[in-house]
Amino acid sequence: MSLAAGLLIAGGCALGPDYQRPEVASPPSYRFESGAGTNSFGDLGWREVFTDPVLQELIGTALTNNYDLRQAVARVEQARNLAVAARAPLMPQVGYGGNVGRGRNAILNAPTPTGGVTEGSASATLSATWELDVWGRIRRLSQAARAQYLATDEARRAVTISLVGQVATAYFQLMQYDRELQIQRDATNAYMGSYRIFDQRRINGVASKLETDRALAAFSSAAAAIPTLELSVALTENQISVLLGQAPGPVSRRPLDDTVDWPMDIPAGLPSALLQRRPDVAASEQSLIAANANIGANLAAMFPQFGLTAFLGKVSPELSAFTGGTANAWNVGATLAGPLFQGGALRAQYRAAKAQFEESLASYQQTVLTALQDVSNALISREKYATAREANQDAVVSLTSSVELATQRYLNGKSSYYEVLQAQQELYPSQRAEVQARVNERLSVIQLYVALGGGWTNTAPAMAK
Repeated sequence: MSLAAGLLIAGGCALGPDYQRPEVASPPSYRFESGAGTNSFGDLGWREVFTDPVLQELIGTALTNNYDLRQAVARVEQARNLAVAARAPLMPQVGYGGNVGRGRNAILNAPTPTGGVTEGSASATLSATWELDVWGRIRRLSQAARAQYLATDEARRAVTISLVGQVATAYFQLMQYDRELQIQRDATNAYMGSYRIFDQRRINGVASKLETDRALAAFSSAAAAIPTLELSVALTENQISVLLGQAPGPVSRRPLDDTVDWPMDIPAGLPSALLQRRPDVAASEQSLIAANANIGANLAAMFPQFGLTAFLGKVSPELSAFTGGTANAWNVGATLAGPLFQGGALRAQYRAAKAQFEESLASYQQTVLTALQDVSNALISREKYATAREANQDAVVSLTSSVELATQRYLNGKSSYYEVLQAQQELYPSQRAEVQARVNERLSVIQLYVALGGGWTNTAPAMAK
């Protein structure tokens, strides 16, 4: 008993390094952030960010039906149960067995000389084995399995955040294509009106064929862009349908002009908080924890394993003897097993585990830098797209006035219709450019929300008992 007690006390330690979070390059603030603060846009729930009721319904459907998310949830359940299974060897393993047979020179189905006598045999046992985790091998394997489970759950969270961003992005792009399509149809109608005017003037001998050809070319160019935009609408609808876990079909949406812009001042928060909120960073760190635990498990595999065994039951050459005390059997013992020569396999596995840790460490540090880059890219993208939107809005206002003035001058006989045609050819592309800049600005906000790991706090899920 003293030996067993000593082994249990020694089992309180585990070989291998204990995990410590590595230092990473975390600046005090994000690049291109207008003002640093503790509040973050990423702390808001997605319903607080995307207030459009139609978009909210689409996102809700996607979170329920999307098949990528369902796969991620199933992977979490797999990893959770594998983590429970990895922890099970810390407990005694109890089993049962039984055997009934009859034969000559055999007892319990094993060749045993009995003088040629035909005899029966029977056994019923309850056995137990328990590996004493003296070196912490099982505990390290359990740590690794639990870390892999948490990494899988963080990957599920990343899929969820990405899914919200994809649905929102496609939704705004769909509204963009709708608005561009309307602008292009307006342009086509305007150019057709110009062509009819020029063609009538040509018939009356007032205008030349050059004017009608120019007007017809403008009409044809504008009309040629319509099928491409209609294709973009159809493809985007199909994309959203699949994200919603549905067959391709039409998608409800509101006009772009009916949506509300986000405020210009959107706080990104502290970069140090990003390391806790971003699921890919958290998943990468859990993989690093698992790699660290595997070092200890491989180191412990080089040392002997101690165990306790016991069985209790009845063993008899005759089934009828089970009712008598002579058939009782029991045994309690200890086991010792360890490697002597493995051809260098154990040492190679240990070195491979250390190399895997170095790989996971580099991956974690790279993931942190990528997260910081994503936030900075989103911040500068929104700033520049906002500037482009404002410039395009000014251009649209000026060109709209130019078309009105050119039309008025033409009606008053003060200019040719070339001025009207030229003003129109400048206006409609500017209108489309303004719509694209406006949507790109909104998409950069979605990009920022996803880059911040928005919508879900980093709470570790409970382990199953």
